[in-house]
Amino acid sequence: MTPAVEAQRLAIYGRRKLVNQIALVLSLGAMAFGLVWLFWILWETIVLGVGGLSWATLTEMTPPPNEDGGLANAIYGSVLMVGLATFVGTPVGIFAGIYLVEYEPHGWLASATRFVNDILLSAPSIVIGLFIYAVVVARFNSFSGWAGVLALALLVIPIVIRTTENMLLLVPAGLREAAYALGTPKWKVILSITLKAARAGVLTGVLLAVARIAGETAPLLFTALSNQFWTSNLSEPMASLPVTIFKFALSPYENWQKLAWAGVFIITLAVLGLNILARVLTRSKG
Repeated sequence: MTPAVEAQRLAIYGRRKLVNQIALVLSLGAMAFGLVWLFWILWETIVLGVGGLSWATLTEMTPPPNEDGGLANAIYGSVLMVGLATFVGTPVGIFAGIYLVEYEPHGWLASATRFVNDILLSAPSIVIGLFIYAVVVARFNSFSGWAGVLALALLVIPIVIRTTENMLLLVPAGLREAAYALGTPKWKVILSITLKAARAGVLTGVLLAVARIAGETAPLLFTALSNQFWTSNLSEPMASLPVTIFKFALSPYENWQKLAWAGVFIITLAVLGLNILARVLTRSKG
């Protein structure tokens, strides 16, 4: 190798090394920038949230201004609506995902379903809330917990569909073919082979969907609205933790602001727990 070629090679190597170092520094800087804000938000949530926590926060109803109280009715409303929305949306999402992979993956109905599902995944949650408001609330002239359940279920379904489809596509085709060769019916192959093999990933998708809807405020503002009192009747307006946080955080009353931060802390812990559980399930699957 001539000295000129060697010098050119070293120059190219030096430029590549410089570009790599610059890219690495920029990447680390971007990561540090994001982490600073993340830890700042978490620190403020912990400091202000723990300060507003007490036994009354979990056992008493939302209070009038400048009086003692808690978030029990809002927590109950959130758990009830999120639970029912998950119960309604999960089977629909799983069955749709199974159809897209196992029955007609390339048909016109499958293509249309994927297209609509992509739209629902990218649609802002407030649009879903306005849709349910126009279809349910305005028609029955009443806000209700059922309307909130429907709005949240529409947010659950596309996430579960996408996760179920992706997880079933990862199942090797050889498992299906071996089961078919033994004469196993298609429904039993899906239930006992493919769905069982993908159960950890599907469950992870469900947990991520629950984590998303647990903190949604906009859909519930247009559907369930809120309620200052305890109610188990889903046909009436129902309190929820995100809406209560929104209302209390904007108020000038100190006791409401403390409860708002306590609610933020509770939701953060719940969502963090669900995400950790989803990560654990994904790791055990691998």
